[in-house]
Amino acid sequence: MSEWITVDTADGPMRVYAARPESPGDRAVVVLQEAFGVNDHIQDIARRFAARGFLALAPDLFHRTGVETLGYDQHAEAMPLIGAIGPDAITTDVRAVLDRLAKEDGIGSDRTAVVGFCFGGRAAFTAATAIPGLAAAVVFYGPGIAAGPHAVLDRAAAIDAPLLMHVGSEDPTIPSEQVAAIETALRDAGAGFEQHVYEGAGHAFACDARPHMYRAGDASAAWARTHAFLDRHLPGEAPVR
Repeated sequence: MSEWITVDTADGPMRVYAARPESPGDRAVVVLQEAFGVNDHIQDIARRFAARGFLALAPDLFHRTGVETLGYDQHAEAMPLIGAIGPDAITTDVRAVLDRLAKEDGIGSDRTAVVGFCFGGRAAFTAATAIPGLAAAVVFYGPGIAAGPHAVLDRAAAIDAPLLMHVGSEDPTIPSEQVAAIETALRDAGAGFEQHVYEGAGHAFACDARPHMYRAGDASAAWARTHAFLDRHLPGEAPVR
């Protein structure tokens, strides 16, 4: 079952797309949008997670602007919108979703992963630096982590969640020197992480809604790694305490 719900944040109400598994479980994923909003593709990803037994919530990180979604051909319009969403706003919104999960569904942060795509990849990394106790964080090609106005790589030491990162070797938004800087910073911080570089892949290589960017083989590999990673850190049954 899927539906739109409303979550209160310190900056006003926020729409959240919720996809629920057939049988209520005890694990959740917060799906963080690309630069184009909680569009059909992000909703589809949430439903895919629900089919694997996760309660998936995709918050509308554009809620402060009045814009809901943009087309994939509206890149120029998207840039100022995501440029306006800094670390504090991201943390506010993700915390609000986590609070909702704890209060309404009984699922704590230690049973919740954040998974983000493109701008949402930066958001997932940012959340992991600011919110302790997450079960896991997964970053699909997140630009702006190592450089730019909202870079948070200097906060890598604060990450205590297991981290999985996917990036294409030909992604112009995350050049090789930034990939190397992320690797070095995480290793120096003693973070538990995996970073996979997909040779020949560009940005958004796992987005099947953008055929000209999609690379089926690399997408399949990235998703297989993601599912194995989440199942390892968020097993289907909560461990006995």
